[in-house]
Amino acid sequence: MRTGGVTRAELTTLAGALGGSLGLDWLLYERLLPFSGALGFLLCWYLLFLAFFAGATALQWDGRLVRERLVTVLAWTSGLLVVGLIVEQIGYLLLRGVSAASHLNFFTESMATTAPLSPITSGGALHAIIGSLEQLGLSTLFAVPLGIAAAVYMSEVGGRFARPVRTLVEAMTALPSIVAGLFVLGVVILTLGVDRCGFAASLALTVMMMPIVTRAAEVVIRLVPGTLREASYALGASQWRTVWNVVLPTARPGLATAVVLGMARGVGETSPVLLTSGMTAYFNNNPFSGQQVSLPLYIWNYVRQPYPDMEARAFAAALVLMVVVLVLFVVARVLGRVR
Repeated sequence: MRTGGVTRAELTTLAGALGGSLGLDWLLYERLLPFSGALGFLLCWYLLFLAFFAGATALQWDGRLVRERLVTVLAWTSGLLVVGLIVEQIGYLLLRGVSAASHLNFFTESMATTAPLSPITSGGALHAIIGSLEQLGLSTLFAVPLGIAAAVYMSEVGGRFARPVRTLVEAMTALPSIVAGLFVLGVVILTLGVDRCGFAASLALTVMMMPIVTRAAEVVIRLVPGTLREASYALGASQWRTVWNVVLPTARPGLATAVVLGMARGVGETSPVLLTSGMTAYFNNNPFSGQQVSLPLYIWNYVRQPYPDMEARAFAAALVLMVVVLVLFVVARVLGRVR
């Protein structure tokens, strides 16, 4: 597939397809058909553009070149669509949340003394930020050892239980997050009598994070060359000493990436914490006692409020959460390149 060296004829064909499809799309939407909506307009424009472009190229080149150019256009437009959606999301969050995020009090205060009609210079999301960090830290503390241990068992030990464990992990990967919250709600809170708190939320997040860590860690461990294991066995090391001293250190960068990916999955979950942590406007730095709010729950609660300043605080919290997730993915990429 050729992606470079665009000629003037190709540019003319591309411009003509864009203009012709836009004109026909406008005619259909505004004059002929009872359709409306920006999303449908754009989708119809894109489909018409592909049809116009395929027809125009078919008049100039043979079938192989037509397919090549059509695939090239599909690849470029798909990439531009993804980038455009990301830019649109970031821009929308900035537009709606910068009025709150630009004030220092948003990062230094809680909502304990803030009324619905209080100005944007009052109240913040410090309690939600601290709650998210504590819950994420606890869930990471639980999920990482369990996930890596399960990955070592499936890749290094094996046995008749390896396949059922792998099947269970794969099923848990697709588990709806609200099911994890209901599980902790039913077992830990209702049955054992534990109050809603950050610890209960971290248990629910552990259920969501562990299969991500396990699957990624298993792939990384399987990539360790078998010659390293054989050399360790030849020196008289046992299987567990080989795993501990050879396999895991060799896979350390990939394991770190698996951990970060699991953290990125857990930090943005809303349904589990909604059912398990409770909602409070007060600062609580003890995840084992009392209700504790997190950033996703903070966003969910205040974005529903009919007050502009409350909505601005919610979008500012969403901006903070997006930055946290972005940082985690950047760290995962960096660690993945370390050898």
